[in-house]
Amino acid sequence: MKSTSWSSGLSVAADGTGVVAHAGGVAVRLLADRVGLTQALSLALARRSFTPVHDRGRVLVDVATMLAGGGEAIADIDTLRHQGQVLGPVASPPTVWRALAELTPARLRRVEQARAKTRAGVWARLPDGRPPAATVAGVSLPADLVVLDVDATIVIAHSEKEQARATFKRTFGFHPIGVWCDNSTELLAMRLRPGNANANTTADHIQVLTAAIAQLPAELRRRLLVRADGAGASHGLLDWLTGLDAKRGRSVDYSVGFPVTEPVRQAIAKVPNEAWQVALDADGDLREHADVAEITGLVDTSITARWPAGMRLIVRREHPHPGAALSLFEHHDGWRYQVVATNTKVGQLAFLEARHRAHARVEDRIRHAKDTGLSRLPSREYAINEAWIACMTLAADLTAWLRLLALPDSLKACEPKALRYRLLHVPARLTRGARRQRLRFPRTWPWAEALLATFTNVMALAPG
Repeated sequence: MKSTSWSSGLSVAADGTGVVAHAGGVAVRLLADRVGLTQALSLALARRSFTPVHDRGRVLVDVATMLAGGGEAIADIDTLRHQGQVLGPVASPPTVWRALAELTPARLRRVEQARAKTRAGVWARLPDGRPPAATVAGVSLPADLVVLDVDATIVIAHSEKEQARATFKRTFGFHPIGVWCDNSTELLAMRLRPGNANANTTADHIQVLTAAIAQLPAELRRRLLVRADGAGASHGLLDWLTGLDAKRGRSVDYSVGFPVTEPVRQAIAKVPNEAWQVALDADGDLREHADVAEITGLVDTSITARWPAGMRLIVRREHPHPGAALSLFEHHDGWRYQVVATNTKVGQLAFLEARHRAHARVEDRIRHAKDTGLSRLPSREYAINEAWIACMTLAADLTAWLRLLALPDSLKACEPKALRYRLLHVPARLTRGARRQRLRFPRTWPWAEALLATFTNVMALAPG
């Protein structure tokens, strides 16, 4: 029988049948303790002359653990209360409601500071003290470059909730905006917004990007790449990013979608045939029937003068897919055009354009966030829903850190749903003997070895 020791007196073994449901989620809870997140949140939320029965930092970690395991409502915290013999006392749903209601804007800022402190410790444990290099077209970007993807999404509200509004997609709900680190898949920051919030609001982009950059260790804020779709093509945002890039000791590149307006169409029409270069696909191979060219010098100077100095415009053309919506200009010559604005000075055009298209990975990150609590906001009150978003970011952190620090290679590529089926939701039997407790997982479970490896790696982490 294979087993590993747990410092708290608990060990795991691949044997027996299950009586403790969702026992694999214990690894997520233990990870939060090992990397110092629980302690950091407890200190951040401590109040003078108030000693709650359930420590508020522990409550937030339990909610995050529940969300990482697929919980969708505050009442789902009872899935952890079922594991009290392993996890100890877990707050009841009414206590969780009170804990979320206590998260004022000032306390939410302290929660973000606790996340940033813990993240710095987690990244320090990684090789070279930084997350893996982001990849584009089969090529790794510079190791010290942190890639930030910003995007917004629609969250449907199925009942009347405070600040739920009609959205631009003719639905009803909210329009949160978030920033993900492409290197590590972490959700660095997210802001809840009413459903009628504009997709390209400069102030919202700057606010969420400022919060995301604050989540990075200070020494890794020096070289950034910010990617966004067409919503990021606003004068205010690009001016702000240009200002950051101008600071001494900092390099901030941007890559954003740019609208194909009439002056841009006129510039595209001026591109000679020999100037088009073959585009790259996601694997770095040449893409058939797709080309790129730079049109910075072809756009009327009265237009480019209003944008930040150093901005380049790169256009991609390709044959449209069947059913694609085309403009009259695109119907005329049979190509579909997309334009990217960037301030990166060097690099092949095809690679810079492929680097921007890798921003599409953010759609997977959004889907994962919706699978981890974002799709169902629990309260009619906006403030409690903001607190729920904070817990959701904690759950996203723990899932990413589990992947970075503990998961074996066979589970690293799993999406949240697959990870739950293979690891977090596996049952176990709790036994006692020789002054120890043991979690015994079914030996016949297809991922039993991966389970043991995950628990072993988590338990091997030095307390943060």
